[in-house]
Amino acid sequence: MSESKPKCVLAYSGGLDTSVILTWLCEKGFDVIAFCADVGQHHEDFEAVKAKAVACGALKCVVTDLRHEFVTDYVFEAVKCNAIYESRYLLGTSIARPCIAKEMVRIANEEGATYLGHGATGKGNDQVRFEMCAQALMPQAQMIAPWRDAEFIESFKGRKDLLAYCVKHNIPVDAKPKANYSIDENLYHTSYESGMLEDANCTYDESMFKMTASPQNAPDQSETVAIEFKAGVPVKITNQSDGTVKTDPLEIFLYCNEIGGKHGIGRIDIVENRFVGIKSRGVYETPGGTLLREAHLDLEGVCMDREVKRITEGMSAEFTRLCYNGFWFAPEMDLIRHSIDYSQRDVEGVVKIELYKGNCIIRGRDSKTSLYHADLASMDIEHGGEAFDYNPADAQGFIRINATRLKTYAALRAKTGGN
Repeated sequence: MSESKPKCVLAYSGGLDTSVILTWLCEKGFDVIAFCADVGQHHEDFEAVKAKAVACGALKCVVTDLRHEFVTDYVFEAVKCNAIYESRYLLGTSIARPCIAKEMVRIANEEGATYLGHGATGKGNDQVRFEMCAQALMPQAQMIAPWRDAEFIESFKGRKDLLAYCVKHNIPVDAKPKANYSIDENLYHTSYESGMLEDANCTYDESMFKMTASPQNAPDQSETVAIEFKAGVPVKITNQSDGTVKTDPLEIFLYCNEIGGKHGIGRIDIVENRFVGIKSRGVYETPGGTLLREAHLDLEGVCMDREVKRITEGMSAEFTRLCYNGFWFAPEMDLIRHSIDYSQRDVEGVVKIELYKGNCIIRGRDSKTSLYHADLASMDIEHGGEAFDYNPADAQGFIRINATRLKTYAALRAKTGGN
């Protein structure tokens, strides 16, 4: 009896790199099961991806629709804690990797595969994210990363070598001209990097964007949407201009993308710090994520206690760091997510936002769990109103006590000559 081949589940996109990797793995003696995650890539033909994978030698190609799970279990988790990396990046690529890795592991267990493969480069974050997530969920898994394999790298020094291999092995190649940059797509965002964008001073062409109109070409007429949250999660969006209503989580998010993209919301061009220690230039468009983050932040302003807000801002930074660096399934991330859930118990209400030429303009908010009280805040009412005992004269002692340490420090500086 012939010895059975080892099985490998390969994260497969249907593109040049992973198609070459698939065939190369078959040559190396693996039975390959290609896996393609549907996380909302724009206009992807998954039947064509399946056919190409089989043509390249895969036993089969599994395509899983993860869009709903991606929104509810990952994107909305980021929204709840206002996640943002280095004050600008909304984690569009980072947040998708644990969702994809989890499904890869499920397929590997179902198929009896002990190897997991991917086409991430040796200089990027994705190699770390895929492998950290996979190993957290499947400690016995053995990882295959060809772009870190000396033999593979020696054989494929560039696109020319990859194309020559495709000709030799009859791998179908997309005849369309390749863009001079790489693209990563999901329903949360589209990112553009590498190629011409490696010049940090290079200005991109407007035709590059897929999800958003340019603010200059966005409609001259603004639109206003009302977004409703419960426990920090979006549960409804209403377009107050045309009456459109969405309540399903996936439909809510897709509509946020549609309406935000229409008005040029959510474009950024940044240089960020990768986990592996390299600075990287990336251009991102995240219309729906930008819209929801602005709404959620505003609602927390009226619903969340000041000290809880201060603590959750630190947890948000930690959530962001862990997600960006690939530690989604780490115990510390469980702690952060459970704590964030607790903080969101009373984040409930509706926020109105006007969308106009790249801008999200808050137009009001209402919440039955609001901590804001007009009488208490009013400059026209001397005390706290009927419901609150607030005496402005008490502020004198409050200020004096809080200034004590400042006076003590000032005395020390005076004694030491200001040094």
